[in-house]
Amino acid sequence: MSEIHIRAAFDHYKLFFMARPLTFLCISTYFKGNDFLRACKNAGNTVYLLTAKKLDQKPWARESVDEFFYIEEGEDKTYNMDEVVTGLAYIMRSRMIDRVVALDDFDVEKAALIREYFRIPGMGQTTGKYFRDKLAMRTKAAESGILVPGFCGLFNDEVINKFIDDHAGPWMIKPRSEASATGIKKLHTRDELWETIHELGDKRHAYLVEQYKPGDVYHVDSLSMNGRVIFTWNSKYLAPPFDVAHGGGIFRSMTVPFDSSEAHALETISIDVLKAFGLRHSASHTEVIRSKDDGKYYFLETSSRVGGAHLSELVEASSGINLWKEWAKMETAEAKGESFKLPPTRKEYAGIIISLTRQQHPDVSVFNDPEIVWTMDEEYHIGLVVRSRSKDRVLELLDKYAEIIQLEYHASAPAPDRPTH
Repeated sequence: MSEIHIRAAFDHYKLFFMARPLTFLCISTYFKGNDFLRACKNAGNTVYLLTAKKLDQKPWARESVDEFFYIEEGEDKTYNMDEVVTGLAYIMRSRMIDRVVALDDFDVEKAALIREYFRIPGMGQTTGKYFRDKLAMRTKAAESGILVPGFCGLFNDEVINKFIDDHAGPWMIKPRSEASATGIKKLHTRDELWETIHELGDKRHAYLVEQYKPGDVYHVDSLSMNGRVIFTWNSKYLAPPFDVAHGGGIFRSMTVPFDSSEAHALETISIDVLKAFGLRHSASHTEVIRSKDDGKYYFLETSSRVGGAHLSELVEASSGINLWKEWAKMETAEAKGESFKLPPTRKEYAGIIISLTRQQHPDVSVFNDPEIVWTMDEEYHIGLVVRSRSKDRVLELLDKYAEIIQLEYHASAPAPDRPTH
């Protein structure tokens, strides 16, 4: 066949696919992402959702999902990806899948494997590792000239001892592929550290050790298209997530002052990270710490999804941008080869506060300030988002609510020592 005929056949094939609605396979083994599903469907796509069987009764946006597919956990709380691939291969005999989107952190690797196996465009397994494997992301960041706390893998005893000699404690033992503060331990002496490493046994290779740096922790929530960051929003945790998870505290975060040196430093390091890691099209959530020792900003970790703990509600309150919805619109535009433009943004300050509660259905009527723009509706939880043009007013409300919640509502459940899915 001549080159002209090959090109004509390819163009005909391309026109056939462009003429029909695109099909998105969304993966979420945690209940989240309804706004993405709705926006994806509203953009004219066919939407499939692959989720865990145990979540089949959750209030998914069922009106926006054309078909559900379920997978079940094994005894080790993981999913058999060979079975997932086999099941999808059968499904694809009669259905087409144009894009695969992971809505939760734990599903990034699943989506990357599926894309590579079925040759579907999007992030592959190599790039996906930078957004899931904490050792891979630290190594890549360091190689790219981005500041990171001292770290090393737990492979070789001599290397670990050299790391301990070169980096004063305390240290953090972290699982390489878990989300949030799950499975993290803080150790203060060499003996404590080695005892923890030995307790990990044959699983130690799945962890890393990192020098603990006290400081302020930030999160930068972004959207990237065609390898360029088109939206970024900076917020600061009022208590480090590790301290909240392991100390049973109250989770709070608020907008960083606009056009401040803080904001510019955060945007710079987060954009450098996403560029170095090769992110093309996705939402992302990047965490950064400003060291109290030297005032410098250090990369902690990133992910190719919308931040958890309802941080999307915080970002939307402050900026007017719904990360889930705009991500879905952006993915659709990319798949169709169309241009994409974000709606206008606003610049107001917002803050979020979330806590476990002793009450199954806590009464939130006591929280009635006009600045409240979102209230959490989940058993044994209380959560609020406030918005104001005044940064001081947001902080005042968060402090006031934290005191009320601590006295009247708060319950604690420290993060588990060992990671679970």
